[in-house]
Amino acid sequence: MRLDKYLKVSRIIKRRTVASEACDKKRVSVNGNIAKAGKDIKPGDEIEVRFGSNTLKVRVLSVAETVRKEHAGDMYDILEETRSGEPRNG
Repeated sequence: MRLDKYLKVSRIIKRRTVASEACDKKRVSVNGNIAKAGKDIKPGDEIEVRFGSNTLKVRVLSVAETVRKEHAGDMYDILEETRSGEPRNG
């Protein structure tokens, strides 16, 4: 599954166009490498998304074309979440 679509389906980012723009602006990395929106995502990959001064790092657990809102969080594990420079491990 494409990275931008995964970010949308898992609801890490609410809209696919915003996810694609984040990739274009080099704010998303997969397994430590800056990733384009078309990067293929599979279980086990680690995705890091930077939102201004906030950072979210997750490990992909599953990939699905569609997921109900209440099950979207089951698609990944939060490894690290930093808000305004304050680290929070999950």
